[in-house]
Amino acid sequence: MTATDRRKLRADATRNRQQLLDVATQLFASAESEPSMRAIANEAGVGIATLYRHFPTRESLVDAVYQDQVSRLTTGARELLAELDPPAALRRWMDLFGDWIATKNGMLDTLLAMIEAGEIAHAHTRTELLGAIDDILEAGRRSGQLRGDVPAEDIAASLIGIFTVAGARGHEAMAARLLNLLMDGLRPVPD
Repeated sequence: MTATDRRKLRADATRNRQQLLDVATQLFASAESEPSMRAIANEAGVGIATLYRHFPTRESLVDAVYQDQVSRLTTGARELLAELDPPAALRRWMDLFGDWIATKNGMLDTLLAMIEAGEIAHAHTRTELLGAIDDILEAGRRSGQLRGDVPAEDIAASLIGIFTVAGARGHEAMAARLLNLLMDGLRPVPD
């Protein structure tokens, strides 16, 4: 096998892994219960052996999806701040957070078991997410566009509450209204 053949195989493997992650994320977000590994492989257009080569257990797939989503949220905060003013970045980040919460629908049982077993560092994830919120809040405080007296923990708790009440399919309009209401409360009050 030539070096070019090996690179081509690695590129195919990388594409397959990403395809599996994307499809699993999509299925987890839309599922009422945990989809089977076979359903994920079929939807991704790969064989079950390919799925198991990348993710030998359901837990390894759930962990990869979970970590990918956390990474998207933390890097997403920086990317949004580079493109948008802080209030617009925070509001858009709230939508990303809602997507992250929705992804947990179809992997909740496995995820909870993994957290209980200490296989996922929930405290570390919380720290990362609060840091992403803090980055946006700090930029908003410096620009005078966001209040300086609201901690990231309060925003995270508000988001969890909103998506608990209005996170189900069919409640997108309510979630948007509640998120906009939260944003209104984060703007400084004129003197």
